[in-house]
Amino acid sequence: MSGALRHTVPESLRVARADKALAVAFPQHSRVALQRAFDAGLVSLRGAPIRRSATVHAGDVIEFSLPDVVPAAIRAVDMHLDILFEDRSMLVVNKPAGMVVHPGAGTGENTLVHALLAHCKGTLSGIGGVERPGIVHRLDRGTSGAIVVAKTDEAHRDLARQFAERSVVKEYVALVAGAPGLLSGSIRKAIGRNPRHRHKMAVIEEGRGGRSAWTDWQVVEKYGAAAALVSCTLHTGRTHQIRVHLASLGHPILGDSVYGWRPDAKARARPARVMLHSARIRLAHPKTGRALELRAPLPADFKAQIRALKAP
Repeated sequence: MSGALRHTVPESLRVARADKALAVAFPQHSRVALQRAFDAGLVSLRGAPIRRSATVHAGDVIEFSLPDVVPAAIRAVDMHLDILFEDRSMLVVNKPAGMVVHPGAGTGENTLVHALLAHCKGTLSGIGGVERPGIVHRLDRGTSGAIVVAKTDEAHRDLARQFAERSVVKEYVALVAGAPGLLSGSIRKAIGRNPRHRHKMAVIEEGRGGRSAWTDWQVVEKYGAAAALVSCTLHTGRTHQIRVHLASLGHPILGDSVYGWRPDAKARARPARVMLHSARIRLAHPKTGRALELRAPLPADFKAQIRALKAP
């Protein structure tokens, strides 16, 4: 349990609920953390524990402590991580292709969360009262590149807000089948669950299960008529958004058999995974507000695929 804190309700509030008074006074603590303090009987007024809904008045002195952070049930596993940025609030990891982000049935103990618990040992203040890293966006197992992780409750809330408000710039690169006729474009097609194959997503009209989705794309390099390297900027964050949108143009991502890619018998090298990489993220630091731009270099398999495509 953390040390006892004292808060005098200011004149500006006059009358308020106890939980709201503390939430306003201590924005660095999440509402979940404060609620846990009330539920544990650690918030008192005039020496007696009070409920969240208790009424407090200007001049009242509230005393409270925060419950200790509960250790995660997941075991920390020491694994190498390619760290692009780290401080007390957050870190950005260059995730390798093949690594699952969240533990689940059949994932084993080699997920990003397992690795982060070991890497961040002693530096996590707890997300929602549990000692765990705060993953604020997704990367598929087969996708490599930059992923943002919060180390504190405060950072987690702010980063989640930035992603929800779509103020975070997310740029990916993909190797696609065929060479687009245009050099750039914008795809605004709603995406929803494929009604025939529930494990897949599809372009579906809004109002019929689809949610708005927006991807800007630009050709970086063409490899004859066989393939192209394309840069994609996401303005929304739908599941499999880039994969679905590029496939809808007739240019599925190399290695993405789920969304229409088919191996070419004449190809010098066949991709072992979906050739999609989270290359750049730009956001505001959750503590300082300073602009952060992180770039994840292309992994070895991506470079090898490009070399094969360039070969005469």
